[in-house]
Amino acid sequence: MPSPSSAALGRSLADADAAADWARSGVVHLTGRPDGPPLVPPGHGATRARELAHAIAAATAGTRCPVSVDGPALLAERAAFTGHVRRGPVSPGGSCRLLPTADGWAAVSCARDVDPQLLSALVSAELGADPWPGVADWLRVHPGSDLAERAQLLGIAAAPVHRPPPPPPFPAHPPRSVDGLLVVDFSALWAGPLCAALLGLAGARVVKVETPSRPDGARRGDPAFYRLLHAGHRSVVLDPELPAERRALAALVAAADIVIEASRPRALAGFGLDAAAAVADGTTWISITAAGRDSARVGFGDDVAAGAGLVVADDVGAPLFCGDALADPLTGLTAAALALTAPADGSGVLWDVAMADVVAATLPDGPEQAPRAAEASASGWVLETDAGQVPVARPRGRTVAGTAPAAGAHTAEVLGELGIPLP
Repeated sequence: MPSPSSAALGRSLADADAAADWARSGVVHLTGRPDGPPLVPPGHGATRARELAHAIAAATAGTRCPVSVDGPALLAERAAFTGHVRRGPVSPGGSCRLLPTADGWAAVSCARDVDPQLLSALVSAELGADPWPGVADWLRVHPGSDLAERAQLLGIAAAPVHRPPPPPPFPAHPPRSVDGLLVVDFSALWAGPLCAALLGLAGARVVKVETPSRPDGARRGDPAFYRLLHAGHRSVVLDPELPAERRALAALVAAADIVIEASRPRALAGFGLDAAAAVADGTTWISITAAGRDSARVGFGDDVAAGAGLVVADDVGAPLFCGDALADPLTGLTAAALALTAPADGSGVLWDVAMADVVAATLPDGPEQAPRAAEASASGWVLETDAGQVPVARPRGRTVAGTAPAAGAHTAEVLGELGIPLP
């Protein structure tokens, strides 16, 4: 059996037609201006998603719970539930915008209730109900480096659009079954929950952990999409501000085979949880961040993807969003493929999964190419590729099976099963 990590994280398959994979994924349908043709994103992100899905299938083949998913289709899956469409310089979800800076372009998100206040602090002015005109005015006279520095300081999800060099590949380990393993999932939104969902399909016992003050914001999103990612999991809510519940959190992590978290390292450290100590005890720790554990940057799928250079230029050279928050599903697939491997000696491992690096690894090293546009036909949009004429697929979602638990529905049950004293 091939190693999932090497298969998933190496260069794209030599015979792959990246444009055809993009067309079949549903992402092209979400890329471009609303009054123009769908455009093909740069790089081979959809092909990478196909490779990752193959790696996951290979790692789970012959187990009680083999996992077979359409990797490219996962990249646009959320839009199948939400109805998101392409909006050019505005993300399909509407919370992120591409705006010119003094020396280029930047992606700025305004997705959280606190973001209008933070954006006011960014520009040192009261912005009112609509923050975008004031943010745009400030960016026009400031370089991207100023934005990056101030956004990191304030905790704003924003970044200048700049394609970094491709990161080094992850180390390769042999595949392992996760059937029956305990996955403790502290993550939220899309990337981490997708990883947890795929591990759950592979037979892992997934426990979602939230705190009373910071529930998963995706609970307020599309309910069917939330169920898709959390059906069959169990939910625990514990308050780290209370000593007994803080001890229960630590005991839950100590019992875990795999921990998934998507916070800056100081967040869980503030709860008294030590990733290094857990790994030393044999735990697989999946750490998903915007730009790595050494960075204080905050980011969401749209601004991270665009900031890493996953944008497509329109006919006048202005950048447009590619798909819907692509850094999220690409990272979720990557994290799941990594979690389905382990060191041969049984030791623990800390996977530092930076969303910006995941995106950068799918982008070409050379100069920008002119964007490829789909063409209208009697049956819809089509794309001319090396594999022939390929219809541009619309986003499509998997069938939602089961229900997602209410927050905290299984706290007593899970702690009791693990012999953890109830708070």
